Amino acid sequence: MGEQKKYLIGEFSERTGTSVRTLHYYDEIGLLTPEKHPVSGHRLYSDRDVLTLQKIVSLKVLGYPLEQIADMICKPTFDVSLNESLYLQKKAFEEKKEQIEAAITSINRVITILEEEGEVDSAVLMSLISSIQTEKDLKQWLEERAPKEVVDQLLNKSEEEKLGLDKAFVQLSKEVKRLVGKPFDDPEVQKLIMDYMKATMEFVGEEAIQAFQQMDVQESEQLVEHYPSPFTPEEEAWLNQAMEYCMTHHHFMPPEDGERK
Repeated sequence: MGEQKKYLIGEFSERTGTSVRTLHYYDEIGLLTPEKHPVSGHRLYSDRDVLTLQKIVSLKVLGYPLEQIADMICKPTFDVSLNESLYLQKKAFEEKKEQIEAAITSINRVITILEEEGEVDSAVLMSLISSIQTEKDLKQWLEERAPKEVVDQLLNKSEEEKLGLDKAFVQLSKEVKRLVGKPFDDPEVQKLIMDYMKATMEFVGEEAIQAFQQMDVQESEQLVEHYPSPFTPEEEAWLNQAMEYCMTHHHFMPPEDGERK
C-alpha cells in the first residue's frame, strides 16, 4: 500500500474549505494535529486528517463545544448513551429557533411601522421592540397568575391584530409627547386621554383589568416591568395626572357588555 498523500496547510485549507487560521487554532489546542516536516517544520496533513476534520465539523454543527469534541472524535463508535447529550443539544437549538423567530417577528412588525409612519421616536420604537420580544415571557408570567381566558384574551391575537395595536401604541405615544405639559382640560388633551383609555380597555378587556386589580403591589410592579414605558418620568407623571383628571371629571367607566361591539 502506497504512502498517503500529504498536503501543506494552504492545500488542505482549499480542499476542506476550512480557513488556515482555524487550522492553526485546532493545532494549537490539540484538536487536529498534523505531522510536521522534519526539516522545514511545515504542517503536513493527510487524508486521515480530512476524516478527523469532518467529524469535528459535524459535531460543531450539532452544537458541541470544542472541548467536548476533542473527546468525542477519539471514539470509534457511538451508542445510545449519546442520546442524552443530543437531546440537550436539540433543546438548545429549539430555544435558539424561538429566539430567531421572535427576532424575525419583531423586524417584520417594525419594518411595517416605519414604512407607514416614516419616523418614530427612538424611545417609542425601543419600547415596542422590547414588548414584542418579551411576549412569550409575559405569557408564561400571566399564566401563573391569571385565568386562562384572561391570558387568551390579552395575548392570543392574530398578527394583523398585533400590528393594529402596534400602530395605535405608536400614535398614542406620539400624541403624548406632542401634548405633554398642556393643561389637563385642554380639548386635545381630553381627547388623547379618552382615546388612550378606550384603546387600553379594548386591548386589555374588562376581565383582565379586574384580574390585574386583584394582584398585590409586587405583582403589579412585575407586570409593569413587562411593558417598558416609552415615556420619560416627566411624561409619565403628566400622563397619569391627566388620566386622573379625566376620570374625575368625565367619570370614565368600562363599557357594559351590551355596549361592546
